[in-house]
Amino acid sequence: MSRIVVDKVRVEYPIFNSNSRSLKNTLALIGTGGRIMASAGRTNVLALDNVSFELNEGDRVALIGHNGSGKSTLLRVLAGIYHPSQGQVKVEGKIGAIFDQGYGLDTEATGRENIYLRGLALGMRSREIEARVDEIIEFAELGDFIELPMRTYSAGMSARLAFGVTTTISADVLLIDEGIGAGDTAFLEKANQRISQMVERAGILVLGSHSETLLKHTCNRGILMHHGKMIMNGPLDEVLDCYHGGMPALNAVAAEQEAAK
Repeated sequence: MSRIVVDKVRVEYPIFNSNSRSLKNTLALIGTGGRIMASAGRTNVLALDNVSFELNEGDRVALIGHNGSGKSTLLRVLAGIYHPSQGQVKVEGKIGAIFDQGYGLDTEATGRENIYLRGLALGMRSREIEARVDEIIEFAELGDFIELPMRTYSAGMSARLAFGVTTTISADVLLIDEGIGAGDTAFLEKANQRISQMVERAGILVLGSHSETLLKHTCNRGILMHHGKMIMNGPLDEVLDCYHGGMPALNAVAAEQEAAK
């Protein structure tokens, strides 16, 4: 049985050289939003602020919010890539994360070698990888390029290889960020079918997306994020209604939560 418990999680990033023009670029690089806080000559970004929730077997959860609301940071915390500054995250079950295309890859290694490197980085055993190599190569449509260094690949080829490895994993907890990209248009239909199969097998799904069509088709619950805070956690339709209330409504809910502390 899969289960996720997030208890009062806070994620805070120190930003150096924050008085320079590099601040905006730094925030884009670490892929976070949240709130910028400055005190005693130090600048931090509060990406997640006191986030708590519990997910159980069968939950299909949409992460909803504007860019910079904390969705991608939360996904990476659940995957174990980022560690909370405060609070705890407990995940029961094998995790499959579809969002970090470069994780575990070496551009100087061949495509075949990178299948093993990424597979091992994602927690697969050598035997598991060996049994799936041919399937991954066929799925990624790389042909003879599989024996060439990855630095010779186009961005689409690299994405297809990374996606092919990741989606061979049977995950109890499936984490998906909409911004993954999986190559050209001709490849997308096959990629979507692969994701659908993973979603059906997974015990828990957490999906970050701006596509309401995708969310309504896939999810039964929603978590609304705003400036690193969890504003609402409940049935998807109710969460979407709150989101469509716009920034005044979101700010009002956030202010109520702050006052209740």
